[in-house]
Amino acid sequence: MKCVGGSVKALILVAASVSYSAALQAQSAVDTAAGITQSSTIGMYYSRGLYGQDAATRVRYLPYTHELSFSGWRLKGSIPVLEIDGPGNVLIDVGNVGGRSAATVSERGVGDATISATYEWPALSAGLPFFDVTVDLKLPLADERKGLGTGRPDLGIQVDAYYVLGQVNVFASVGYRYRHRSPVYEQLNDSVNISVGASRSLSENVQAGLIYDYREAASAFSGDTHELIPYISWTIQTNWSLMMYMVEGSTQDSADKAIGVQLTRRW
Repeated sequence: MKCVGGSVKALILVAASVSYSAALQAQSAVDTAAGITQSSTIGMYYSRGLYGQDAATRVRYLPYTHELSFSGWRLKGSIPVLEIDGPGNVLIDVGNVGGRSAATVSERGVGDATISATYEWPALSAGLPFFDVTVDLKLPLADERKGLGTGRPDLGIQVDAYYVLGQVNVFASVGYRYRHRSPVYEQLNDSVNISVGASRSLSENVQAGLIYDYREAASAFSGDTHELIPYISWTIQTNWSLMMYMVEGSTQDSADKAIGVQLTRRW
C-alpha cells in the first residue's frame, strides 16, 4: 500500500488496502467458518506532486479487485485503469526512472494486473499475535511505451503481523519486491517496504487508523519514501463498507496531495 511519480510513490492504494484488510482481521481474529466468502472492491486514488521536478505529475488510479477467502487462504486479483499527466519519466510503483523525455505527457490505459495468495497463520495461543504471509505477482498489462508500466513482471512477498491490545488493533508489515529487469527502464532495483499502524473502533460501524509506510527506492533515479496514511472505514451495511484515506509524505519523492476511497461488498 498499498509508488508513482518522478521520484514518486503511488501504489499507496495497495499499501492502504493491505492495512485495511489487516485492521478488519484484527477486529475479528476468527474469520467466517467453513465455505467460500467473496468480496469485490472498487477504488479510486488521486495524487499530485512535483517529486523534485519543475512540473507536477498527476495520477488517477482506478482498480477493481476481487477476493476469495476459504480455509485460511485469501486469493485476490486486481486490474486498474491508470492515467498519468506530467513529466514522461515517472512510473507507477517505481518513481523517477530517468531516460525518458521530461516533456509533459498525458497517457491513459489499462495498468498492470496483480494476483496474490495469502495464508492466515492463526495465533499459537491466546494473547499472541497472528500472521499472514502473502505472495503476489504483477502481470505486465500496462503499455511500457506510454510510460504506464515496466513491461515486465514483478514478484513480491510480505509478512503481516496483527495484535489486539485492549481496544486498539496494532499491525505491521515487512515486504520485499523483486523487479524483473526492464528493457525500457534499465536501472530498476529490488526494494524493501515496511509499514506499522494501529486502528480503533470509534463506534459500532466506524473505525479509524493511522499507518506509517516506508519504501526503499525502486530506481537509481528515485529516493526512499516515508509517509503517514490516516484512514477511516465505515460499515454501511452488513455486506458493504467504505474506506477513505489521505497520504502525508515527508520526502520529495512523496505526493504533495493524495487521497483515496474504496467501496467493498462482501458475500
